[in-house]
Amino acid sequence: MVKLSSVRNIGIAAHIDAGKTTLTERFLYYSGKIHRVGDIDEGDTQMDWMAQERERGITITAAATTVPWRNHEIHLIDTPGHVDFTIEVERSLRVLDGAVIILCAVSGVEPQSETVWHQADKFKVPRIVFINKMDRLGANFAAVVDELRTRFKANPAVIYFPIGAEDKFYGVVDIIEQKALYFSGVENESPRFDMVPSDMRNDVIMAREQLVELVADFDDVIAEKYLNGTEISTAELKSALRKGVLTNRVVPILCGTALRNKGVQPCLDAVVDYLPSPLEVPPIEGVNPESGLHELREPDTKTPFAALAFKIMMEHGRRQVYLRIYSGNVTPGQEVYNPRIGHSEKIARLFSVHANKRERIDKAGPGLIVTANGLKETMTGDTLCAATAPIIFEPIDSYEPVISAAIEARSQAEKEKLDFALNKIVDEDPTFQVRYDDETGQTLIAGMGELHLDIIIDRLAREYNVTANIGKPEVVFRETISITNTANADFMRQIEEKTMFGQAQVRIIPQPRSSGVEILATINDDADIPSAIISAALEGIKEGGSSGPHGYPLDDYKAELIGLEYRPSVSTETAHRIAAGEAMRQAVREAKPMLLEPIMNVEITAPDESLGDILGDLNARHSQITNVGFRGDKRVINANVPLRRMFGYATLLRSLSQGRASFSMQFERYDTWL
Repeated sequence: MVKLSSVRNIGIAAHIDAGKTTLTERFLYYSGKIHRVGDIDEGDTQMDWMAQERERGITITAAATTVPWRNHEIHLIDTPGHVDFTIEVERSLRVLDGAVIILCAVSGVEPQSETVWHQADKFKVPRIVFINKMDRLGANFAAVVDELRTRFKANPAVIYFPIGAEDKFYGVVDIIEQKALYFSGVENESPRFDMVPSDMRNDVIMAREQLVELVADFDDVIAEKYLNGTEISTAELKSALRKGVLTNRVVPILCGTALRNKGVQPCLDAVVDYLPSPLEVPPIEGVNPESGLHELREPDTKTPFAALAFKIMMEHGRRQVYLRIYSGNVTPGQEVYNPRIGHSEKIARLFSVHANKRERIDKAGPGLIVTANGLKETMTGDTLCAATAPIIFEPIDSYEPVISAAIEARSQAEKEKLDFALNKIVDEDPTFQVRYDDETGQTLIAGMGELHLDIIIDRLAREYNVTANIGKPEVVFRETISITNTANADFMRQIEEKTMFGQAQVRIIPQPRSSGVEILATINDDADIPSAIISAALEGIKEGGSSGPHGYPLDDYKAELIGLEYRPSVSTETAHRIAAGEAMRQAVREAKPMLLEPIMNVEITAPDESLGDILGDLNARHSQITNVGFRGDKRVINANVPLRRMFGYATLLRSLSQGRASFSMQFERYDTWL
């Protein structure tokens, strides 16, 4: 086992079709992990192992593997790029120490690129950027770097500069060491080192000067040497640059074309040179559930065991729990405590992971990503720890579904199998929901988009041998209120000669879109009402405001408990909870409730001659056009469009552009629309 200082836990993240899986396959090949490079078009890549992934040529589930490089151990997760599966990126970045963000040299920063960048910002994940597809027509390295600077307010540090572009892309220049690397494109040939081309020498010298200036802004030693005109060595510059990456002050920029086997080895070197080991990230913080105090867990085998369950998968009928271990050791047969459920579970087996392949291990320690089975009640986001040193880490955020459909088994005999399969998929996927509609008697499934639900239906048939009838997809609405309103409600009931009394007055106030829900008590402190009664009434308000008059989730409001009538002899917590819930429902009904629908941010890339037809169609869909610009020789249209008007859009867009346009779509907000 390598030392913890030689471990790198990284993720590969990008917009769909930017080249994540292609780059990962090259990482595996050049590290010696595999001996033949898989191809997405051929459906034989290591990381895209699901049948649905190989058929569609996209990544659906985050796949983990371990790559050896320069006596280091790189634990790598290849994440999906499609917006329907963004939860896979979210929960992967939550447990990783660094990331490689891939951008297309032609398309630059695309919608999902922004999403993954902001997810990395959220978890303060240090990252490097690999600008891929430098061999493609329209590749523009400088434009992508400038877009990084302007759109992300990033501090890009170019450490590899391209030699040529498009069909004349031959290699890269190492800006720090001032040497050129040429790649033949043949996968089993090593790069050739040579002098920097004479026509690029001045540009490369200037680029190194700019890199030194950039590093000098946050490294005093480099700044002093730079001001004194003292030579700065390669080792000094790399060390200072590493410090900047670890503190998220700078982002190293590399380039290449993974499909043509160019620029891959420098990217692996950059992962080792600049991204952190588990020892170089701040200790994870959690809360002791017994004391309520914040505690840290250092990445040390002598520290009490603590890990985060960040992913659940069913594989060959076995429930696999993916764990990122932060402290201590764990072995098969060991009892681990789960604070959420309040008791321990036993780990039956531990495995190291390579895509869908498993290798049993006898022990796992800090910094490792492993899978465990035997944990029947552990869910995504649960903390597992030593019972003698309980701690709860911040859970993993999920996303609310925006599309739903009715589903039913084709026979009563199939119904039990369908229910079993749906429960297993819900267990795996926090963004997939199943509920039973009492009014219609239907089972409804909800997910992040049409593709998400398509994959679920396909999995039901292949993995669980369940063929179900699926209804037409429908959007998931929400409700909100239009005006401020106040309502009162009383509850009095005689039960077994005991009177139960409760009374509450509730005021609701509309809030701006996407502001969420706030529930609070504003009762006068002099009212002398027990805190348990107030807490019960607030719980009643929460229950009463869980849905609006149409049965959809209620959102974007503030609810205030402004009055309670307390009668010491007959007031009970239950009665006040019921009264407050009824007051809340009455207040909502009279506050002019209205529907909110999911609004999508749509980006369309199309040839100029199709622009008019596409804009005309978007206007007919009551879209709000936010920008029309250029990206290379293509037109780029950004628009906000209601999701209900986007069903079947891919087919129509192909028709409008003779198959030359493409689009991406991601959730923007819930709002009212025409």
